[in-house]
Amino acid sequence: MLKPGDTIGILGGGQLARMMTLAAAPLGLKCHIFAPEGDNPAFDVAAARTIAPYDDIEALEAFARSVAVVTYEFENVPARTAEILSALVDVLPNPRALETTQDRFIEKSFIRNLGLLVPDFLPVDSVESLMAAVATLGRPSVLKTRRFGYDGKGQAMLKPETNLADAWSAIGQSPAILEQFIPFEREVSVVAARNAAGALVTYDVAENRHAHHILAETTLPAHISDETERAAKEAASRIGSALDYVGVFAVEFFVVGTGKQEQLLVNEIAPRVHNSGHWTLGGAETSQFEQHIRAIAGWPLGSVKRVGRIEMHNLIGSDVDRWQDFVTEPGLYVHLYGKAESRPGRKMGHVTRVLP
Repeated sequence: MLKPGDTIGILGGGQLARMMTLAAAPLGLKCHIFAPEGDNPAFDVAAARTIAPYDDIEALEAFARSVAVVTYEFENVPARTAEILSALVDVLPNPRALETTQDRFIEKSFIRNLGLLVPDFLPVDSVESLMAAVATLGRPSVLKTRRFGYDGKGQAMLKPETNLADAWSAIGQSPAILEQFIPFEREVSVVAARNAAGALVTYDVAENRHAHHILAETTLPAHISDETERAAKEAASRIGSALDYVGVFAVEFFVVGTGKQEQLLVNEIAPRVHNSGHWTLGGAETSQFEQHIRAIAGWPLGSVKRVGRIEMHNLIGSDVDRWQDFVTEPGLYVHLYGKAESRPGRKMGHVTRVLP
């Protein structure tokens, strides 16, 4: 168990690392950020920083010696980085969680083996195998790279008129999966936390709306039945236990059907604090960021009670230019990420309204 004054190492210097660092400070814990050169807003609030590539062995070893535990803000930590650090210090969540969630084929196979529903999928490693997969799953369907995809990157929608060779080229001819297209009613997610003792808590299910493949808005409560809410939380619990997970993670779902026909299909697992959990800053008794710090520090988990109805909006690109409007609105929780440059599609901050 960590004690006040100890230092947590975080791989990655973006907004998630920044918010974890800010959550650690009131608990008396310090954070040391390890990230390559670039715009790293977490540096502004951290006790220490290391600027080095993720394959710099000497820098990683020195980093490991300076911290009590290591965590990360993004799931695409190079396997070699996790291996080097794990030999010297606890890395939480564990490398198995990384290995499982970094590859879409492995991840979906893992979920399906737990008895949870996922869209049908097939591996693709060539134009020929893509043609065979399309013959099985039909169109529309979605071609996704097995690794390094987020916010719609590394994906191609296959419509009846889509040229398959062009689609294969569009994703860089990378190992991929073809996934059944799901005409869903809505997208929802569960943020959960688990500690090393096996205690697990789940926040209320959030309903998410995306624009241009980027999360635009999260609202709670989600427009789903009580039974579907329980099923989503149970699915998250099964996933966290099966991975022997320590920390915060999110599970994203498609909701298909309505009423008694409502059904959940798991879309993906995010092994980290998650954008759809940003509402917990101000909207829950314990934020997902504090919860993650508590879990990896070996502390008791905090209350996940929601304090009202929630509307969380991401500030994308030039949305952040309206900051003066946001800071004058009573009761609005404003979080700006301190990024140096605003670009289209870039997450610059978020705002949360808590309604009675």
